[in-house]
Amino acid sequence: MAKKNSHKNTGSTIALNKRAKFDYHISDRFEAGVVLLGWEVKSLRAGKVQLTDSYVFFKNDEAFLLGSHITPLQSASTHFVTDPTRTRKLLLNRREIDKLQEAAHQKGYTVVATALYWKDHLIKCEVALAKGKQEHDKRETEKERDWARDKQRIFQTGNRD
Repeated sequence: MAKKNSHKNTGSTIALNKRAKFDYHISDRFEAGVVLLGWEVKSLRAGKVQLTDSYVFFKNDEAFLLGSHITPLQSASTHFVTDPTRTRKLLLNRREIDKLQEAAHQKGYTVVATALYWKDHLIKCEVALAKGKQEHDKRETEKERDWARDKQRIFQTGNRD
């Protein structure tokens, strides 16, 4: 009888960029592979990653992730020269790169990394086409979030009667 390959990280989220939803209007999302080194994968398994200020830039018709911070583990990176903020290549189709590049050249649009997650045994990065919010949009988002929280509290206390 064959053993089932049960991987504990299958389908789980490694890191989210919550700041991106607050700072940008997210329009299109794309799934990209990430070129990583061995010590980076070990650190990602331990959840030692931060995507807060990460974004995607294009050079020579290739996409690169800049600003992500992967903290090296002490046990895994003893004999490597580690750079936690190095630029990492993203693996996208030609059509996706062209679409993102064209949209990023428009005024106000940028491409940001919104999440890192496991897909089977591979690590994927969700990149999104985003347009920057103005200050009044951010305040409106905050009001909506507060109202949703208050509404949830009202419904929970109303059901106890």
